[in-house]
Amino acid sequence: MRKLLLLCFLFIFQFSFAQSDIEIVWQDADDSIKHYKKQAHDSVRRKFVKGYPDKFFIWPVIKRRTLEVEARSIENNKHRIFLKPNNAVSLGVGVYLFEIALELAFTAPVDEQSKVRLGTSDASDLQINALGKFWGFDLYHQRYKGFYLEDSFDPVAKTDPFPQRPDIVTRNFGFSGIYTLNRDKFSLRSSFNFAEQQLYSRGSWFITGTLNNFKIEGDSVLLSIKDREQFSEFADFDRLRYTTFGLAPGYSHNFIYKNFFLNLTLGIGPAHNWTTIRSITGKERNSVSINSISVLRIGVGYNADNFFAGVGYVNQSRNLKIEDFRFTNTTAMFKLLIGWRFKEFGILKKRAVDLIPFQI
Repeated sequence: MRKLLLLCFLFIFQFSFAQSDIEIVWQDADDSIKHYKKQAHDSVRRKFVKGYPDKFFIWPVIKRRTLEVEARSIENNKHRIFLKPNNAVSLGVGVYLFEIALELAFTAPVDEQSKVRLGTSDASDLQINALGKFWGFDLYHQRYKGFYLEDSFDPVAKTDPFPQRPDIVTRNFGFSGIYTLNRDKFSLRSSFNFAEQQLYSRGSWFITGTLNNFKIEGDSVLLSIKDREQFSEFADFDRLRYTTFGLAPGYSHNFIYKNFFLNLTLGIGPAHNWTTIRSITGKERNSVSINSISVLRIGVGYNADNFFAGVGYVNQSRNLKIEDFRFTNTTAMFKLLIGWRFKEFGILKKRAVDLIPFQI
């Protein structure tokens, strides 16, 4: 089993990172045309995007991932209920070697005062992601146990503890991808993993897609507020599971001033949902519906030849309409890093695919 997982892991990175620098092994007349077209594309791209094929990077990093749930009344937009985890930030270090970025981070302990007011959360968050010249993907599996509840019906004073639900468990796993259309003058990864530097302000339309499965359950009614009847008569469920398949168009733009950058990315589109809800009586009901997905990215920082620093925020939401209210699960990541680039030497000059003793 371990060997199989290792093979899958190597295949993912061999495929994804080889895509960014394709070499044609054999050619006929049509292949030669494609080769020259690719050279023309790369020639244009070098004027707008700078790569660092002869350098390796290292950076300390602070990050925080969250998985939150929101229920919002359709009739009254001010009636909202949130389930939020109390998980701490992670501290670690990252490296960019062999054209692969790796990060190792450890969760910092939550302070005692925060535990009293917000409770404790047990979070497991595994993600594999990659960004190429014009594509990117994320594979993820998240499991969170323990949430605190915030609702608009019963605001909590600043010093009082929030209602806590240590019994609530969420599981979220899936795949998402992005394809940008302007590969010659735009670089999404220059603002988020710093593998490149975009030299001039440019943007790109993109298409993003997701296949996601989300489940939330608890020992009692999930939306356990005092005025639940006022919020919705259909909010009497203790388990909800839904699978989402969605496609969304969007636009991303890098604003460049000398070595400083600001990236704004937004995509919204339709999604197909398969839903199963179990009420507290044990009765289940299934439904199929069309809802929406959205993706938001914000990046700001400094990116030069030998030094880079930035703050990044990524937010992906999947929306579901249940009778008279809207249910949303949102995964978000905040990231702060400072890094340096150094000249490659010795074995560091190789690419990841060069180190694999076999080809798949």
